[in-house]
Amino acid sequence: MKVIIMGCGRVGSQIARLLSDEGHEVIVIEQDPIAIARLGMNFKGAVIRGLGFDKQVLMDAGIEQTDAFVAASQSDNANIISARIARNIFHVPRVVARLYDPRRAEIYRRLGLMTISTTTWGAERIRELITHAELDPVISFGSGEVSVVGLEVPPHLVGRMVRDLTMVGESMVVSITREGKAFLPVTGTEFREGDILHVAVMASSMDRFTTLLGLGEER
Repeated sequence: MKVIIMGCGRVGSQIARLLSDEGHEVIVIEQDPIAIARLGMNFKGAVIRGLGFDKQVLMDAGIEQTDAFVAASQSDNANIISARIARNIFHVPRVVARLYDPRRAEIYRRLGLMTISTTTWGAERIRELITHAELDPVISFGSGEVSVVGLEVPPHLVGRMVRDLTMVGESMVVSITREGKAFLPVTGTEFREGDILHVAVMASSMDRFTTLLGLGEER
């Protein structure tokens, strides 16, 4: 996959290194030499000096043949402008913009742009760790509205079924790891001692979920 990343701050440089190490073709657009240095000597991708919302710079980076575009600069305005150019003018299939202001993130999501608000995600992650320490959030989606949490099945749920932990539109068991092997359960799957569960839960339903688990009663 060919990916263009606009911005080489801490987030942009890390994304660039991760994708490059996975074997993807990565082109970074950045004008600050100090930021470019974050990529390190072992970076396998290419770097183009310039502004990520300059059409000529984007064309020099090969945006007309790229599969994905990531706007990860320090400026919300620059990220949105470059993301909209990539999506609406060059029709890049996958465009993601990093935004600090969660209010803007919601607005641009409504316009069809994929956005990541690190402010919202970080705040939600901290809230999870503080208020639901019994659970282990593995990954969050969107701006933290949905999380996948991991936990060992509580003793009082051994012998119960997946349907007993399911709240339609709020929580669902997505996998069970048993004796080192993971599988996708059905509603009638019975929990066994030692099962490791991964459950998708709406952030707004986390309190109800911990109560369902019986963990809320222990606080």
